[in-house]
Amino acid sequence: MRLERLVAELAATPPRRAEMPERPHAAVALLLAPDPDRILLIRRAEREGDPWSGQLALPGGRREPHDGDLLDTAIRETMEETGVLLDRAWQRLELDDLAPTTPVLPPIVVRPYLFLLETALDAALSREVAHAAWVALADLAAPGVYREVDISVRGAPRRVSGYHLDQGLLWGMTERIVTPVVRAWGRG
Repeated sequence: MRLERLVAELAATPPRRAEMPERPHAAVALLLAPDPDRILLIRRAEREGDPWSGQLALPGGRREPHDGDLLDTAIRETMEETGVLLDRAWQRLELDDLAPTTPVLPPIVVRPYLFLLETALDAALSREVAHAAWVALADLAAPGVYREVDISVRGAPRRVSGYHLDQGLLWGMTERIVTPVVRAWGRG
């Protein structure tokens, strides 16, 4: 029931749209499942030229010409990356569009889709995903897990906020997507 309250709270505010038609668009799937309440996180495979290589993330990617809309993109990318087949009819929310806040990343707009699943589905690995895990929202909301850290981004030092998890550091655009969800869950 806590996840349903979270979805209702997030649905009460219309999502903000980035009006940047000149930029490529992408979509990610934020998958939530109960008992315990958790989220599916992936670690991207190490790939030359991929600015998000090796990072913790949500399944997703760029919109392709054959995708009918960004929801199709989120569903296709989730299947390609994790083997999890999502259904358009499942309870879902569109969250706020995001764009990178650093000039070293590609100029892109990302639309997150939240899916509330009945159970955690098995996620497989692919050439794009080195690791997948269902992470408890309680672990993300635990004291001291979210904090600042100094990292190197393409050789330049940077101070970022993120979640320090057993799987690694969850930061950047994925942190910006996940944090409002974790905060709403914590108020539940």
